[in-house]
Amino acid sequence: VQLQASGGGVVQTGGSLRISCAASGRTFSSYSTGWFRQAPGKEREFVASIRWMGGNILYAASVKGRFTVSRDNSKNTVYLQMNDLKPEDTARYYCAARSLGGGPAGAPGSYDYWGQGTLVTVSS
Repeated sequence: VQLQASGGGVVQTGGSLRISCAASGRTFSSYSTGWFRQAPGKEREFVASIRWMGGNILYAASVKGRFTVSRDNSKNTVYLQMNDLKPEDTARYYCAARSLGGGPAGAPGSYDYWGQGTLVTVSS
């Protein structure tokens, strides 16, 4: 199983960026995909999650209203559209997959598979 995150980059405050997570190696119909981020010196934190077949969309309070998670099953890809970016959004963003019925969506330990991460830098 492989998760490949991409699309990170440098953007100015208030700008937008869309990052992607492409999955391969198995059928993910019974899985949920999560986005996490980790800034230097900080713990990994939950950002958003979505069931692979849609629904059960969750957001962290810090990104709700600015970020949108979506998926394209035909491409085995999950997206995170990030708008109105702030310097505090600077982090490496990771996608992860967990089986439905596993632990809480917001807990990194609930996830079975992780991508390598993509770096997002928001300049002030």
